[in-house]
Amino acid sequence: MKRLLLVRHGESEWNAVRRLQGQADIRLSSKGEAQAAGLASTIAQLAPDQVITSDLCRAKRTAELLGFPNAVCDARLREIDVGDWTGKSIADIIAADPDGYRGWRAGTFAPPGGEVWQTFATRTALAVRSSMKTADRLLVVCHGGVIRALLQTLLQLEPHRIIPVGPASLTLLARKPNEQDMRLEVFNFAPGGPVVNAPD
Repeated sequence: MKRLLLVRHGESEWNAVRRLQGQADIRLSSKGEAQAAGLASTIAQLAPDQVITSDLCRAKRTAELLGFPNAVCDARLREIDVGDWTGKSIADIIAADPDGYRGWRAGTFAPPGGEVWQTFATRTALAVRSSMKTADRLLVVCHGGVIRALLQTLLQLEPHRIIPVGPASLTLLARKPNEQDMRLEVFNFAPGGPVVNAPD
């Protein structure tokens, strides 16, 4: 059985105050560090044989806390670029442009200067598919948007049907031998329970 382990980084300093970060390189909060460390034993039990991570510090640090300080960094796994929305509070974005924000969450709208969803989905899928060729249990430490994009690409699950992915949570996909399609085994698992109102 080939497995794909998708982990969102722990809470960042901007997640904690609900500011949209996109590709801004924001560190984990102290809570985020504890969240990532708390997931380590679950990941160890799943025994990944290859680990890749976004090159942004919040993902790299999460990989370290999971026990993989030498994870291979891949810039294609960065979060979607939110352009002019970078650093703005989610509440302010919604107040100024509620339809735009809903469209962005659904993958149908790009903020000014931001990345188009399909471009984002294509680059993240290329990174993962490349590594899956040589791994049986691939761990990908990345971002909530990346996980949602991969669920669309690999499972045809549209972004508007997926809640924000919880910090330091595990989503697990599997593919049986001689099958082409992957299936969803676990979504949004965290040792302390699921986070259903996670920040973008």
